[in-house]
Amino acid sequence: MTQQTFLVTGASDGIGAVYADRLARRGHDLILVARRVDRLADLAATLSAETGVSVEVIGADLADARALAGIEARLREDRTITGLVNNAGIANEGPILAADPDYLSGMIDLNVRAVTRLSAAIAPHLAEAGAGTIINVTSVTALMPEGFTSVYPATKAFVLAFSEALHAELGPKGVRVQAVLPGITRTAIWTEEALAGLPPEMVMHVDEMVDAALAGLDLGETVTIPALPDMADYEAYVAARSALRPNLSHAHAASRYGAAAVA
Repeated sequence: MTQQTFLVTGASDGIGAVYADRLARRGHDLILVARRVDRLADLAATLSAETGVSVEVIGADLADARALAGIEARLREDRTITGLVNNAGIANEGPILAADPDYLSGMIDLNVRAVTRLSAAIAPHLAEAGAGTIINVTSVTALMPEGFTSVYPATKAFVLAFSEALHAELGPKGVRVQAVLPGITRTAIWTEEALAGLPPEMVMHVDEMVDAALAGLDLGETVTIPALPDMADYEAYVAARSALRPNLSHAHAASRYGAAAVA
């Protein structure tokens, strides 16, 4: 990958901070975005000293419409930014029967709206240049919504479908789009108590997860599932999904519904 400038969201800790570290060590300049400016500043100082790359920090809560608009404007106007890592997100909304509606709205704003608008802001100039990279961090829960809460997997299923559609549109124009689907990863999104209750063989260290994701990017993968032993399993899933397409839209309802045909 040639030298780029990446904007990384949710970069103050966890997955975003490791992406920042790894991209810096690959020689890429960085713009780091998160709510915690103090943590960003510490990370920026470390990376600049250790790698020599340029690191800018921006404090912004991307669930806030005004803050999001500011980052959108930067992506739209600054053509030196050729890479975007959409990592910022929240989870743990709990059961829908007891969920806080405001928390759910904030989750949708951050996990869905921000990813969509930031991608839409950078895509035009990447397509015009015929180069660039968009990495969207989603989740394996996008593939198994019944195994988690109700809203978080839905937001991550959106990000997966959005990334696949972006790849179909932007890939022919030379823009790399990758969806990364981590499993359970040791980050602040999980409490230590929650992690302690899980089988250790299910929990991946964040460094290993990001290293695998970047290896997948180097391999040209559009979808990277770091824990999946054989990508042929995912490819079979996609093939089965694609096999449905010829029968998903017909002029008449399927006979099992007993609907009268309309002339």
